[in-house]
Amino acid sequence: GYKVGKATLIDYLKYIEEAFFLFPLEIFSYSIKDRKQYPRKIYIIDTGFIKALDMDTTIGRLMENIVYIDLLRRSEYRNRFQIYYWRDRRQREVDFIVREGFNTTQLIQVTYASSLDEIERREINGLIRAGEELRCKNLNIITWDLQDEINVNGNRIALIPLWRWLLENSFL
Repeated sequence: GYKVGKATLIDYLKYIEEAFFLFPLEIFSYSIKDRKQYPRKIYIIDTGFIKALDMDTTIGRLMENIVYIDLLRRSEYRNRFQIYYWRDRRQREVDFIVREGFNTTQLIQVTYASSLDEIERREINGLIRAGEELRCKNLNIITWDLQDEINVNGNRIALIPLWRWLLENSFL
């Protein structure tokens, strides 16, 4: 209900980011111009704030937020890798792309699934397409509690429960 100019809004978002309250995630592109002009995904430092601010969200979105914050933590202790999201022209998307230098080392989808039937085809198709485009074979889907492995068209996709993924390298 408040009238706020675009410049003021941008300034406030910058202040909130500098206070480490929220973190923007850029789209992956080899072009810096594309990275800056495409919409960013926003993640909040603590999922408790999401609930406290009465923001409408799903468990899957909360899981995605947790994964991003943990990726940030891991990037500070290891080779300071870069994190992006990926989307193609057909709107297929991958939640997280992990890059070390010029190489894509890992692709991660996050979904609230407890069985193979619950994993949507779009999650798998996005991973496969991004894997082909970025030449990455390390494809992962982080699930609620499903641990398995699936092979699609010669692509191995690891299904990892969120709790197990969080415990991996937790002491780094």
